[in-house]
Amino acid sequence: MTQPERAHTDSGRRRTLRERAVDWLARGLGLPARRSALDWWVRLFFQPPRAGKRDYAREWIRAAILHLAAQWGVLEPHSAREWLWRAFVRAPRADARRGAARAREAFAWVDRWLVPVARVVQRSMRRLDVMIAKLPWVRWGERIERGTNRVGDMRLLLPFLVVTGAVLWLMVGTSPLSSNGQFEFFAVLVVAALVIRRFPGRLPVLVLATLSLLAMVRYVWWRTTQTLDFRTPAEGIVGYGLFAAEAYTWLILLLGFVQTAWPLNRTVADLPDNPTSWPTVDIYIPTYNEALSVVRPTVFAAQGVDWPAEKLRVYLLDDGRRPEFEAFAREAGIGYLTRDDNAHAKAGNINRALASTQGEYIAIFDCDHVPVRSFLQTTMGTFLRDARCAMVQTPHHFFSPDPFERNLNTFGRVPNEGNLFYGLVQSGNDLWNASFFCGSCAIIKRAPLEEIGGVAVETVTEDAHTALRLHRRGYTTAYLPTVQAAGLATESLASHIRQRTRWARGMAQIFRVDNPFLGRGLGFFQRLCYGNAMLHFFYGIPRLIFLTMPMAYLFFQLYFINASATTIAGFVLPYLVLASIANSRMQGKYRHSFWAEVYESVLAWYIALPTTLAFFSPKHGKFNVTDKGGKTDESHLDWAISKPYIVLLVLNALAMLTGIYRLVFTGGDEAPTILMNVFWTFYNLVMLGAAVSVAREAKQVRVTHRIAMEMPATLLLADGTTVACHTGDYSTGGLGLDVEPNLDLAAGDTLGVVVSRGDRQFHFPVRVTRLAGRHLGVQFDGLTLEQERQLVQCTFGRADAWLKWGERTVEDAPLRGLKDVLATGVEGYSRMLKGASRSLQAFIAPDRTRY
Repeated sequence: MTQPERAHTDSGRRRTLRERAVDWLARGLGLPARRSALDWWVRLFFQPPRAGKRDYAREWIRAAILHLAAQWGVLEPHSAREWLWRAFVRAPRADARRGAARAREAFAWVDRWLVPVARVVQRSMRRLDVMIAKLPWVRWGERIERGTNRVGDMRLLLPFLVVTGAVLWLMVGTSPLSSNGQFEFFAVLVVAALVIRRFPGRLPVLVLATLSLLAMVRYVWWRTTQTLDFRTPAEGIVGYGLFAAEAYTWLILLLGFVQTAWPLNRTVADLPDNPTSWPTVDIYIPTYNEALSVVRPTVFAAQGVDWPAEKLRVYLLDDGRRPEFEAFAREAGIGYLTRDDNAHAKAGNINRALASTQGEYIAIFDCDHVPVRSFLQTTMGTFLRDARCAMVQTPHHFFSPDPFERNLNTFGRVPNEGNLFYGLVQSGNDLWNASFFCGSCAIIKRAPLEEIGGVAVETVTEDAHTALRLHRRGYTTAYLPTVQAAGLATESLASHIRQRTRWARGMAQIFRVDNPFLGRGLGFFQRLCYGNAMLHFFYGIPRLIFLTMPMAYLFFQLYFINASATTIAGFVLPYLVLASIANSRMQGKYRHSFWAEVYESVLAWYIALPTTLAFFSPKHGKFNVTDKGGKTDESHLDWAISKPYIVLLVLNALAMLTGIYRLVFTGGDEAPTILMNVFWTFYNLVMLGAAVSVAREAKQVRVTHRIAMEMPATLLLADGTTVACHTGDYSTGGLGLDVEPNLDLAAGDTLGVVVSRGDRQFHFPVRVTRLAGRHLGVQFDGLTLEQERQLVQCTFGRADAWLKWGERTVEDAPLRGLKDVLATGVEGYSRMLKGASRSLQAFIAPDRTRY
């Protein structure tokens, strides 16, 4: 048999299988099989998209509109079986056209009435902003904030505000209201919050937090006193499980408001004018199994830090005991330290180096965190101003996208997952002397570190535990929010999950072995800040409860809240909406609305068990190194990582279908309760869709990440002429240059590029890779070690390298955040279906690509 004949026979066999499948579907619906059904089935699942497929999609939408219109009594209803046939198999005709006409009328009504109303509201909001700017309240608020910007004043003001708020909660939070009164209360608070959130300054933030907590206290009081009466043991188990998960969120919300109500935003302290009085500093760069290409830029940048040369030493702490690293350290002119074992991982590596060095202060950088030249001059003044200061921490900033940013294409548009902690939480901790060590981009005073026995080794989050011990000894810490170093983010979702799981396990271990709420040495608000940081990582089980709770009612009809749906809505909506408004106003620069639920939904499954085990058995678990500097050759859906999401997704989808069936056919008096659970399930499906979307690893073939930065440069052409230009981006591998058009260059030409740092100029040999209009791409060609050091110091190591990094990030708007998350969820389902389609095609026709 020839190859074409064999292909024709295989194709005929596949068509027979498809026909049988369609016949089975038709018999299940009680309708005869039709050729159009077979055609639809083949086009949808086995053939590349064509115009016909899009036609069927439009007809399906029209059929859905027709069905909804029938349910609303606009058109004559069809039987469920006939509607299923029309929607999924046969293209509807006249009825669908009538449904489409009704839909067009609805859209016309929206255009005619709702759009003008929205424009009027927008104009009114703009006028309100102008009025607010003219109010004397703005000036008064600024004076109050300037007058209370000192740490001592705020420590007196905030407790007073907390006590005042508690009195209001006792008076208003427990007052009974009717259902209508509760909704009126909700409306008044929401209108007030929407107006207050437009006022500038921190005082309006405190007012919004107070309103949010007021609504929360009313909900907690009602929930505790009126909804915990259950009919059966099963309902009691489910109901108290949900109540416990909610209680966790109430505690985290309260602690979060206290922790971030008034961030200190510490400024840089000046150093003495005479450099001879400055202390000695050792820079530690720990490494274990990272590639040398990742470590080299950090070493070169550390050598370029502005500090007297006789008072600065750089050490490479190699726990991998690699000869090439020792040779590089010798060639670069830095210290090289290693040890015979790897006891206690990174913490043990640093403690061993303490015994071999003598600097008064120790700056620590992960091997991929490249410091800027101003790091020590920015941080050291804080120590000299406060003799009890033992540690100064600066932000962890990442110039490469993490898996969320890369896979969802939100890099630079939506704040990074860590921005909330390094942009707001740590500054809030700083107000209460509770900023803690984060393992890198920090400097620690040697004497206090040796006093507590070195870096803590009892847990896998040695950094936070070390800071906790320093605070128990009465030392102070500081957080400077200015970015002074930048590094590589995790390269894949799997490595990202491993890193976050280690953090969660370590925080649970500290909570168990050195609980901040117990023991001596900590102030009240220090205990709250540390406690919130540790309790935050226990969100795994509560998040899983929220993702599965509607199933208890939709599948098994278990009533987990003993109240009507309208009453529940009257209490829970004020709490959720006001908390969202307050958090949006407080966190808008650092985290957008609804994205926290996406992050937690992705990680919940993986941190639930480790945190639980670490709480009961804190000795379990070990330190793991986060992979950096890798690449992804092809886009793919990580099925192994996404399995839990897919299982939860399928269960929620079945629950939603069950709810819709009950709502349509057996709703009756329970229709509001069913509808509430259906909406809850729909929200869960959106979050799970976003989780699946993150699990699709985007293609990344570039190992050296391009970083946008504009600075003057000069091209040296082969004939000796020079051309002025600007850099558009840079990496350790090459430059992107903005040049004059029509340059006579071709790929492969050798050139020279001159860039400057301060009053010094540096020359680098390059080779042209591409020229497109004004954009010239060049690759560095055979750099010497000294040229490589100069390149890092005049790019990554510039003092202004990261000052404007966050300018592209827009302020949060809750509705826009919801829209972005919804779009992400839909994209996740699309990616999952595409991945499943490819897998199905490979399974059915594995040799198809050969023909």
